[in-house]
Amino acid sequence: MRIFSGIQPTGRKHLGNYIGAIRQYVEGQDRGDAVYCIVDLHATTVPYQPAELRSYVLDSAAMLLAAGLDPDRCILFRQSDVHEHPELCWLLCSVTAHGDLNRMHQFKEKSAKQRELISSGLFFYPVLQAADILLYKTDEVPVGDDQRQHVELTRDIAQRFNERFGETFVVPGHRIPELGARIMDLQSPEQKMSTTAPSEAGTVFVLDETEAIRKKFRSAVTDSGSEVVRGPDKPGISNLIDVMAVVRGQAPDQVESEFAASRYGDFKTAVADEVAAYLAPVRERYIDLRADDARLEEILRSGAERARAIASQTLAEVRERMGVGPPP
Repeated sequence: MRIFSGIQPTGRKHLGNYIGAIRQYVEGQDRGDAVYCIVDLHATTVPYQPAELRSYVLDSAAMLLAAGLDPDRCILFRQSDVHEHPELCWLLCSVTAHGDLNRMHQFKEKSAKQRELISSGLFFYPVLQAADILLYKTDEVPVGDDQRQHVELTRDIAQRFNERFGETFVVPGHRIPELGARIMDLQSPEQKMSTTAPSEAGTVFVLDETEAIRKKFRSAVTDSGSEVVRGPDKPGISNLIDVMAVVRGQAPDQVESEFAASRYGDFKTAVADEVAAYLAPVRERYIDLRADDARLEEILRSGAERARAIASQTLAEVRERMGVGPPP
């Protein structure tokens, strides 16, 4: 089984990124042939600084390695190092409906923030994402819940291509964790945790020091009542229960049972301690890895060579089927 996913090299990674995506990447190494990509081409669709982008790529590589990715057990590379990605994106545009792209939630959300210039790259972002996935004949895409729509579009594009030009692509499926797919902001539990939130008080970063993590959880917004139990009218405490369950590897019911007699304040302290202990080893490994740019670049270069060996074969098939370029 081939597993593929990409991660944005923008800013610092937070607890939601770690639980919803990075944790799945690490587990994927034991379940199949895993390919992971740091998508710097995608990052150019929103305003950015070139020097910062290069730095963020290495930040992301160090974070993934610190979390447990092993270059000997997976392929880890930088998207722009494999030129087959943008070429396949353009070729797939011929079987992508304009109306489908207009309906993408992420385009609507991000374009609303680009007042001076709405990038056409942002509009075609899902097609590039489809190219990323389909180049590797991917069976499974581990993603957070917010990427469900993009994977569904990728499936549609693959099926449309296969119907028009002949069986070429594997039609991939998504893998969304049952628990932890959407970690919410600690201060606004009706909103997903994000690096673009108005305040960092509700966002727990993987690299936060222990005391900073504890402070954020202790000040987390909870709900009316006093019972540590999930419910539609208790988004704050429900979020904390889910976080505790994921970090401990337990079912939410077990967390509720253990803390049934606890006050909110005591429960928040317990969650804070668990999360701080959970992230501390990753933070320590990250600091060591991030100090060696040359090593990180070598890992990405080697990964790109391995990725290109797969991607070039797929692109050659696509070009032949579409009648693009000289005959084979």
